[in-house]
Order: sequence, then structure tokens, then C-alpha cells
Amino acid sequence: MTAETLDNIRNFSIVAHIDHGKSTLADRLIQLTGALTSREMQEQILDSMDIERERGITIKAQTVRLEYPAKDGKTYILNLMDTPGHVDFSYEVSRSLQACEGSLLVVDASQGVEAQTLANVYQALDQDHEIIPILNKVDLPAAEPARIREQIEEVIGLDASDAVEISAKTGLNIEAVLEAIVTRLPPPKGDRKAPLKAMLVDSWYDPYLGVVVLVRVMDGVLRKGMGIKMMGTDASYTIDKVGVFRPKKFDVAELAPGEVGFITAAIKEVADTRVGDTITEEKRPCAQMLPGFKPVQPVVFCGLFPVDAGEFDDLRNAMGRLRLNDASFSFEMESSAALGFGFRCGFLGLLHLEIVQERLSREFDLDLISTAPSVVYKLIMRDGSEQELHNPADMPDVMKIEHVEEPWIRATILTPDEYLGAVLKLCQERRGLQIDLNYVGKRAMVVYDLPLNEVVFDFYDRLKSISKGYASFDYQITDYRQEDLVKMSILVNGEPVDALSMLVHRTRAESRGRAMCEKLKELIPPHMFQIPVQAAIGGKVIARETIRALRKDVTAKCYGGDATRKRKLLEKQKAGKKRMRQFGKVEIPQEAFIAALKMDS
Repeated sequence: MTAETLDNIRNFSIVAHIDHGKSTLADRLIQLTGALTSREMQEQILDSMDIERERGITIKAQTVRLEYPAKDGKTYILNLMDTPGHVDFSYEVSRSLQACEGSLLVVDASQGVEAQTLANVYQALDQDHEIIPILNKVDLPAAEPARIREQIEEVIGLDASDAVEISAKTGLNIEAVLEAIVTRLPPPKGDRKAPLKAMLVDSWYDPYLGVVVLVRVMDGVLRKGMGIKMMGTDASYTIDKVGVFRPKKFDVAELAPGEVGFITAAIKEVADTRVGDTITEEKRPCAQMLPGFKPVQPVVFCGLFPVDAGEFDDLRNAMGRLRLNDASFSFEMESSAALGFGFRCGFLGLLHLEIVQERLSREFDLDLISTAPSVVYKLIMRDGSEQELHNPADMPDVMKIEHVEEPWIRATILTPDEYLGAVLKLCQERRGLQIDLNYVGKRAMVVYDLPLNEVVFDFYDRLKSISKGYASFDYQITDYRQEDLVKMSILVNGEPVDALSMLVHRTRAESRGRAMCEKLKELIPPHMFQIPVQAAIGGKVIARETIRALRKDVTAKCYGGDATRKRKLLEKQKAGKKRMRQFGKVEIPQEAFIAALKMDS
């Protein structure tokens, strides 16, 4: 590839908050450059999953190669990378951004800058991107382009005086975006003659081709039949196929520096192709890997169990197939006395957990129970060793533990002024430490340090309800801190229920335990004997509720007569109930588990 053609390539991604029009803008760019005919076109063409379309979110990174004849007479190749916007997928976003030279910052002209936009823009700035601000939805009556321009300059520190005003829905001013990409974004750099160095941007499983790998070539050339090596996993393969997406798969002879495309090489496992890895030629490898590669670490764990124990094998097969498409999802077998056989699963965050659960129930038609989500704790033992704890039920004897450390996050919350008090109160309740508070126009930007354990439960739902949906929230994990955490067990009729045990802060244990006992009292049906429901820390009971026994009126047959006769019958019944309680088994219905865990998740 000559320097002249390198100058004709532009690699860019679109950075935006959920629902600010990122996928719609991508649709318009595809349409205007004629990549698809109007008959083939559909809404959100790059969001291929049903869940992506319904929720209006992007889960998997997608790429498309567009050809644009610009006003200067040259034809440019534009590689658009549509990246996920949610914090759970921030590592994938950072890899996609590293594969580009510039970004389009799309901001809704009626809503303004949101928390996720901020996080992803800062990532783009870290990668030295040239950023073009774009104000979308300017056709709406509530749009305030001048105010949003000021906001972009104030919050992000970008010059927004030449921001492009568009309406992605109606197609207004889309050509100006294409011209801005061509004139304002820099072309890629690369040396065709150097040893091959390509970045693995994403991968997914295709039933016919095996694993399809999305790559960005930095130096050298990728060709069919070439022997390649993944530097992170040390695996070697021979390339079967090289191509680009236009947005359909289109085979090409080679991928040269600056180009984005896909390769297949009869790879069986997506786990072998890690996002951010460096691909090089086996015979002539490059000297060092591209910077920033790290193995994906799960952050949130929860147990998944089939409602019907007979569906266990179906669940195992479904998880194996889902993992083919999602290498960041990990699972191992576990059994629970209450719920039977299931799996302990690791996720990148709460949205990732929700999406995996939804995909398992939709695509594989499974009914699942999930245990309360928990985070990874570090146990520092008395003998100086360190352990990771994923499941509170597996906590070792407290006498052996020196202290427990839990993960903390730095959360950025943007909220309209009138909801600020409620947001601050929520963060204080969740053991938050306020770091910063400043105003951006009529909106407050609050920065808090919070324990991830408190956010994993209903924090996001609570935040949305107290702010009527206007607050936006973004976070990143910062460090582990020593805290006074205790394991709270739930006992039903004196028997611990492992699926309901959790690690809580000592100051919050009593209120959490009382709420759980009250909930279970409503959910567990009465038996023939009295059932105590207790929350305990070690041997100390901190909350208790009692489920009344079903009673037969044994004195119904006594018409008058001596009171001692009635007393004798009642005493006999009491003794029977006591004996029954010693040997009786409490059946906790599945619905009770689901409802109790939902309250806590």
C-alpha cells in the first residue's frame, strides 16, 4: 500500500451515551455512502441481536467499511467501528478506540453530556484521538444547540465552536459529517514492509467458519495461507480467509497497514482469541506486543440454577454455546442444598449479568433462578496468605482471617439540580465518600467513592427512580480497601440456607437481615408447625421472624364440661407440634427464592 492510499483511509469510532443516536447515525452513514440498497436497509443495522435492538444498546463491537467520494475528487475508505457504550464493556471500548485515529462525539442536543459520554471521551483522549463534536436531534423542539456547545466546552474541555449540527433520524446534514471525517481526522500510519503487527479488536463464533477475528493492521500485510501467531496466548494458526465488512462479508486478497477487516483460521475457541492481543507472523514476528493488553477479569459473580432440576444438562450446553460468543463470560459447576445443581458464573458487571441471563432464557428457552450477585473479596489470612472469595457460602472460619478487603469504585453521577439532595442521600446510605461536586449549567456532577458491593444491589434502579430517570451513572473500579465485613447467614427452622448467605458491612447487617426475614415470612407458606426464620452472624442471631403454624381446632368437640379436658387436648397438640418441629422439613418454594433474591438484587 502506498503512502498516497494510506492518506485515503480514515478509521473512526462513534462515542455516545445510550440513546443519543449513535446507531442511527451509523445507519445514515451506511445509507449515504451506498453500502446497502434501500431494500436491504433496516433500523440499527449494526445491532444484530434482538436484545440490542429492544434496549437500544450496543453489546458487541461492529465494524463497517464505507467508500466515500469526497468533494476534493478523491475516494476515501472509511472504517467505522461501532463500540459498546456501557461501562461493563469499557475494556472492549478501549481496544476499539486504540484501533482508530479519531472519534465522533455524538451528544443529544436536548439532553446534553451524560456520564457514559464523559468516560468514553476521556478514553478517546487518552488514545490521542482527534475528536469531532456532533450535536444530534437538533430538529427536536427541546433542542438547545448553543447551551450544549457551552456544556461540551465546560465539561470536557473540547472546542465545540465548529460542532456539526445534525438530525440522524431525518438525515439532516449527514454529508457534513462525512466531509468532517475526511478533512479533520488524521490518516493512519504504518509500514507495509515491516513484520506483521495487527491488533485483535474482537472475535465471535460462526457455526460455519469457526471463530471470526476482527483485526486492525498496524504494520505488515495479512494474506490468506499465512502462518500467524497470537502473542498473548502463544497459539499459532494458518489463515483461511481474509475479508472486510461492507456491512456484509466481502473477501479481499490482503489487509494492508491502516486497514480494518476480519480473518478466519479454523479457530475453535473464542477464549483463544483475546481482545487486545497482538497478531504477528509466525516466521517473522514483530519485536514487541501492542501496549494495553490485559486478560479480562470478571467483577460480579452469581449462581445460576435451573428451576427444573431436569434442565441441568440443557443449561450446561447453553452456557458452553454462549461462551463460544462471549469469552468474558466464565462459569464453573456448583451445588446448593436448596437449589440443587447449577453454575457459579463470572460477569464484567451488572448489565453483562442481565444480558447473559436474558440470552440464556431467550435463545435456549430456559427458566433460571439466580442467586444474589456478589463481588470478589480478598481475604488476608492470619498465616499471611491471600485468598479470593467469590461465593459468601464458601467463607472459611473467621478465626483464620486477619481482615477482609472489598473492591471500591469511583462513580461519576450527573443529575438535574432538583434531585441532587436525594442522590447525595442515596450515596451516603451506601457508605459512599464524596470526592467532588460541581455544577455544569443546571446539572450537578457528583463524584463518589463507593463500595462495589453496595452498587451491585439495587443502586442503579434506586438512582433512576429518585431522579425520575434523569440521572446518569458511570464507574470504574479503583482499588481494594479493608472493611468490617461479616458473613450473614439466613436460617430457616435452624437450618442455614446457603443460597441466601451474603457478606455485608457490620453496620448494615441488622437492617439487611430484618428485611430478609420479613420478606421470607411472607413468602414461605405455613406448615403444620411453627417455623423460625433467623438472620445470624456466626452464632449470634440479629433478626428473627416466626411463621405461624397451621392449627386444627382440637377443642371443637368439647361442649361445656371441665376446662381441664380442653387444656389436656391443647397440651397434647403442643407436644405434637414440638416433636414435629424437630423432625419436620421446611419446603421453601422456588418462587420464594426468586422473590427473596429479587428483593436483594
